[in-house]
Amino acid sequence: MIHLSLIGIGTGNPEHVTLAAVRALNEADLILLPRKGEANSDLVDLRRLLCRNLLEASSRTRVVEFDLPRRDSRADYLAAVDDWHGAIAAVWGELMATHLPEGGRVGLLIWGDPSLYDSSLRIAGRLGARTGGEVTVDVVPGITSLQVLTAAHRIPLNALAEPVQITTGRRLRERGWPSGAASVAVMLDSGGAFQALPPEGLHIWWGAYLGMDKQHLIDGPLAEVAATILERRAALRERHGWIMDIYLLRKISGGE
Repeated sequence: MIHLSLIGIGTGNPEHVTLAAVRALNEADLILLPRKGEANSDLVDLRRLLCRNLLEASSRTRVVEFDLPRRDSRADYLAAVDDWHGAIAAVWGELMATHLPEGGRVGLLIWGDPSLYDSSLRIAGRLGARTGGEVTVDVVPGITSLQVLTAAHRIPLNALAEPVQITTGRRLRERGWPSGAASVAVMLDSGGAFQALPPEGLHIWWGAYLGMDKQHLIDGPLAEVAATILERRAALRERHGWIMDIYLLRKISGGE
């Protein structure tokens, strides 16, 4: 039997890793660290740092790195993602069979929390048949980028007694402002999806590399700061080779 722990590690600040996550790391027989290529080396470097700092000297946990399969860029996005998840599950299964042929405990370090715009739980659901045995899964919750964003800007997530919609950049471009939402949190935006909205009456709180030493924040009326955000985002991506950002949009008093 394989026992898989999906361990939320927050957004890049080692101080955000919970005691429960530290315990799960040290209880694992095997930790799998994905590599996404040189452009995202900071991401695997942070995982390596966490393992070095948080694994106890007496721990017998093995750390194994692997190259994450690349997602097909074809037009059918959902089909491409489904195939990609299948390829990742196959790699996970092969690594577990190779390194834990008799079963054991496996840990995967998940950015933020496994429940919020992360597919590790869906991928884990495919593992049983691929490993040839039973796989049990548990989740260690982590601090999400949405929490770090609101904390960094010192704002509540929702307007008083009002609902919040959490969506993606793709959905915001395709469907516009969600019906009935007073605030919209946007994740997984490839850049500037807010340009699809009429900016009048909207305020934006934007953050990149949240929780890291390279964190950047901008906020203000969307009509006034949209261009600044786009320019800053492009410059940061050029400088670091990758970017993770998120933003919250809110209708301001008197706006439609």
